[in-house]
Amino acid sequence: MEFLNDFHNILFNAHILFSIALGIWAGSLAIRNQQISGNYWGAVATITILAAAVLVVGVIMSLTGLTLRSGRATIYFLYMAWLVVIMPGLFSLLRGRDDRNAAVSFAVLSFFNASTSFSMWTRELVGPWVTPEV
Repeated sequence: MEFLNDFHNILFNAHILFSIALGIWAGSLAIRNQQISGNYWGAVATITILAAAVLVVGVIMSLTGLTLRSGRATIYFLYMAWLVVIMPGLFSLLRGRDDRNAAVSFAVLSFFNASTSFSMWTRELVGPWVTPEV
């Protein structure tokens, strides 16, 4: 089951890097006063799918008997649920707007998601999962 741990870590790191990239992209759109394009909306869908994949791998790891090193699985699952729903949630709150203010909102949220994911890593909510001691 160690491959699941490695796979989870790869996906989780990809989520952090993708969040930073989305933040830079949306920030550059806002600075240049450009509308959000369909390419960006596709990237929002991609990061949502990526977060869902991380969550699914985490659930599979928990169901197979692996636990988080810190033992705080509930917090992990709450954070991951946040990361899955928040980008589509902002899209629906903004009702699909694609103006400068929407780009600023998506930039801020993307950087916030990256910092949330990074804080999960630094507080050891993610990382090597272990088989529980019996």
